[in-house]
Amino acid sequence: MIARLVLFGASGDLVGRFLLPALAALKAAGALPERFEVVGAARASWDDDAFQRVASEQLAEHAADVSARARDELVRSLTYCPVDLGERASVAAVLERGSGPLAAYLALPPATFATAIATLGEVGLPAGSRIVVEKPFGEDLAGAVALNALLARVLGEAAESAAFRVDHLLGFATVQNLVAMRHANPVLEAVWSSDHIERVEVLWEETLALEGRAGYFDRAGALKDVIENHLLQVLCLVAMETPVSLDGRGLADRRLAVLRSARVSGPADTRRARYTAGRIGRREVPDYAEDDGVDPSRGTETFAELALSLDLPMWRGTRFVLRAGKALGQRRKELVIRFRTSRGLTTDDGERASSELRIGLDGPNDLVMQLTGARAGMTPQLTQVSLSGDPPVANLPAYARVLVDVLEGSSQLSISAAEAEEAWRVVTPVLQWWREGCVPLEEYAAGSSGPIDHVSSA
Repeated sequence: MIARLVLFGASGDLVGRFLLPALAALKAAGALPERFEVVGAARASWDDDAFQRVASEQLAEHAADVSARARDELVRSLTYCPVDLGERASVAAVLERGSGPLAAYLALPPATFATAIATLGEVGLPAGSRIVVEKPFGEDLAGAVALNALLARVLGEAAESAAFRVDHLLGFATVQNLVAMRHANPVLEAVWSSDHIERVEVLWEETLALEGRAGYFDRAGALKDVIENHLLQVLCLVAMETPVSLDGRGLADRRLAVLRSARVSGPADTRRARYTAGRIGRREVPDYAEDDGVDPSRGTETFAELALSLDLPMWRGTRFVLRAGKALGQRRKELVIRFRTSRGLTTDDGERASSELRIGLDGPNDLVMQLTGARAGMTPQLTQVSLSGDPPVANLPAYARVLVDVLEGSSQLSISAAEAEEAWRVVTPVLQWWREGCVPLEEYAAGSSGPIDHVSSA
């Protein structure tokens, strides 16, 4: 396990809200090397004391469930070095803090990845080091291809094992359980194909609005920020053939096959919208276009929906829908598997009967199976039965799992170079249709259910 972590972007939100709390959780669990070193680096003109003071405050706010002793031990181990990512001498000074291989975690805006990686290459990393890039990987297909080429040049033959394109969503216990659930459950595997499944929906619906993220989100939008970045990976775990081995390489190959088969047939199978002013609970939400830092002329969407097909024998005829939205009235982050039912059968209230499996990706309902079965003497009327189960126990937060993978050299929560490019290939025509105005930018009030008549209803 690597015993030195360098956090580039140490003054940013990602480090304070997620990476430092993850390190504290690992410290409390005894999962870090005894002499583990953490070096923070950012433009801020801090020294060790200033970084430790800020880190202590952040941990008190975002890691209150971790023991004070573990938090204090982590804080005492932190050091800091100001850095200019474009200057070799500045980056070299950071890398000289300590010795041996390191993991360089780029907790930075995507637009700065290339500069940081290029400078690390010019300075030279110690043998056995790793570079961690936080997804989204690039800002489009061309950017992803260029970043992959840069990582290959900097890391050489070790690029595929030493470059980590991490997706923290893959570290969620419920998401990790998707693979294990299918791998160990012959009942589910027997019905896991288009013969039995009519539609699959991957939903990421939030009550959160912009929340001060205009600097990033207004340049990305829901399609890039959530669907390309996260939901396509969940789709892969749902639709891939069950791998013989659950190691990183086997999973990556299966996920890649799904991405290569994915197609959005045309503009009519996409939807985009932006929220206007409204109320979510007791909170007044301003019109997105009028929020601080937003450029209305960009036409950034806060709601995106795609309907895809997979050109794989086991999934021909199944409709896959990916949907992400902000400032909605109800929070739903779940996977919905809808099974085929006989035509003409209805529920007691006259609705078309369907059986479905709902798996929460981030709560609140983490596993619900809703089955339909004929009531004796009353066919074709059906009654519904729901079976629910508790979510898998998460002994570590998602980012802690990510860090363990990086430090140990595992790749289960990292995507390959080919996967990064294929994910962008899937959404590239959608981005083009939207730029050309083939799909109107609709509106929905904050606190509502979003634009009506989703493409998923087709």
